[in-house]
Amino acid sequence: MTFTSKYRNLTAAIVLLFAPAIAMSQSAEERGLAIAVEADARDQGYVDSSANMRMILRNRAGKESIRNVRIKSLEVKGDGDKSLSIFDEPADVKGTTSLTWSHSAKPDEQWLYLPALKRVKRISSKNKSGPFMGSEFAFEDIGSQEVDKYTYKYLRDENLNGTPTFVMERYPVDKNSGYTKQVVWIEQDRYLAQKIEFYDRKGALLKTLASSDFSQYLDKFWRAAKLEMVNHQSGKSTTLEFSDYQFQTGLKSSDFSKNALKRQK
Repeated sequence: MTFTSKYRNLTAAIVLLFAPAIAMSQSAEERGLAIAVEADARDQGYVDSSANMRMILRNRAGKESIRNVRIKSLEVKGDGDKSLSIFDEPADVKGTTSLTWSHSAKPDEQWLYLPALKRVKRISSKNKSGPFMGSEFAFEDIGSQEVDKYTYKYLRDENLNGTPTFVMERYPVDKNSGYTKQVVWIEQDRYLAQKIEFYDRKGALLKTLASSDFSQYLDKFWRAAKLEMVNHQSGKSTTLEFSDYQFQTGLKSSDFSKNALKRQK
């Protein structure tokens, strides 16, 4: 072992020894931001990914309708990620494609290709709180959740279904957001968001998102196989089930251009 490695080990030991004191010296805002930054850092470097998604829509009475979707995403260094959602079934939505360019310092850009009209519709930033394809997910929910999109406040440590989590509030920076705040439960071990509560513009609880069945890919990247969004005000819910995840498949920026929307099959 070299002197340098000994020094690094000693430094790491000191940091671990004094970590509780460091956390106590932080303000609630500083600690909340630090948790968000760490969670974001752990997902850096995936490059690109693709998966199949089953979208299950339920109305207040529990009646279901199902949509099959292919999703693709591209990591963009220094900015938010880009993503595509391509609807394959049922027939009335087949060929519909959604494109999102997420950003960290400005509002996301989003487009929807409607094959029946053979045109691309831009989603106004003022309408980002609208439902995505009739689901309980809003357009602003489907973009990558960049750190700079929010300000933060750590609330407490809490066990969630037996799992130690950090609980914090985050407040959207964008004035056009449909939410006043979100309360997030972050798993302390893997820094994964297990649960998010969304509060509407009046400050009332609107929706709850629960993430489950996580799997690790490439020995680093964790993805949930199931996301369930429940709307407490309407009684409706949407479940997203993911399968066949693939990473680093060679997707390029040109695959996520506005012109590419019409070419998806």
